Amino acid sequence: MPSVHRCWTRWAEEHGVARERLDQVGYAGRPAGEVVAELLAGRAVDEQLAAVARVQELELADAASGRLLPGVEELLSALPRDRWAVVTAATRTLALRRLSSLGLTVPMLVGAEDVTRGKPDPEAYLRAASRLGVEPARCLVVEDAPAGLAAGRAAGMATLALATTHDPAELCAADVVVSDLTLVRPLVQRDGTVALFVG
Repeated sequence: MPSVHRCWTRWAEEHGVARERLDQVGYAGRPAGEVVAELLAGRAVDEQLAAVARVQELELADAASGRLLPGVEELLSALPRDRWAVVTAATRTLALRRLSSLGLTVPMLVGAEDVTRGKPDPEAYLRAASRLGVEPARCLVVEDAPAGLAAGRAAGMATLALATTHDPAELCAADVVVSDLTLVRPLVQRDGTVALFVG
């Protein structure tokens, strides 16, 4: 989130968008094209496309500044690789750059190019479930942003919120809220299903 915040704040300054308006529209967990279309409504399509390209340029340049959150590496290494996916509002290029800078590889990625509607629409999570071959009701969405939690719930999935980037009060729609993934332990069962213990 610090990288996303830095990039969008700089973009807003460059494009004359007030910080209050940027926060009101919300950019965390949402596709850049949708955010720009809302913020620059009424402007020419070429200008909007250039603005999206600028956001992506800023984010790609800042992609290596991220840090691995507590418990992530341990949890992912314990999960079977065919049982999880990364679902992001970022483009595939940006997501893979961020993940590789953290030393992570992912078995499946659903990014901005894979959907027509971004979070909070459930399309991205439903696409991931379909690719995994799992019914949505048997999926768990792990999210740090309200838009992502809304998408997971709209997809009919259970939700676990990480209070790593937002105030827990903003995440109250989740089924479970934890401070980080050190509180989550997986148990892989014989049939390949995964149970997560929280606490």
